[in-house]
Amino acid sequence: MNKIKSLIRLQESLTKLPSVGKKSAERMAFAMLDMDEDDLNEFADAVKDLKVKIHLCPICGNITEEETCEICSDQSRDRTTLMVVSSPKDVLAFENAEGYKGLYHVLGGTISISRGKGIEDLNIDSLLKRIDEGEIKEIILATNPTVDGETTALYLAKLLQDKNVNVTRLAYGLPMGGNLDYADALTLSKAIEGRRKI
Repeated sequence: MNKIKSLIRLQESLTKLPSVGKKSAERMAFAMLDMDEDDLNEFADAVKDLKVKIHLCPICGNITEEETCEICSDQSRDRTTLMVVSSPKDVLAFENAEGYKGLYHVLGGTISISRGKGIEDLNIDSLLKRIDEGEIKEIILATNPTVDGETTALYLAKLLQDKNVNVTRLAYGLPMGGNLDYADALTLSKAIEGRRKI
């Protein structure tokens, strides 16, 4: 069969998505070929809208279609607590958990030497500006418990030590319903460090 350039272009584009290999991309491309024209146009419009309509909130760095995001605009939220996360996906995870009612600050990544991402690439200046405005009393560092996440949290903790805010780190350890014998050494060690009185 001759190479069909449009199909190949779509497959190559789909492989840029996380966890999509050549075979998955091929299946997706053929599934799209089988879609009716209205559904395919709706799909294409949805993809285009990602970059056209969505932008970063100028206050916190979360994604939004409005001038400022829904969370920053919500006056009922606790404006004295600020959770610092790496990406908008983290905000979504905490919001879905429905346990946190404060504000967020999205860094736009973590410090990563292997990926060439330094402190100048992160949304730190606006974080400092928000703290200097004086309303925030607690900063919760909620970066992932990875080498890059820990590096970023330690850098921020050091940077914020002279500010008039309480800096905390998310506790981590054992998942609910997990078994101790399946946990790795680092998880067990962090669980011991993060123990609290009951």
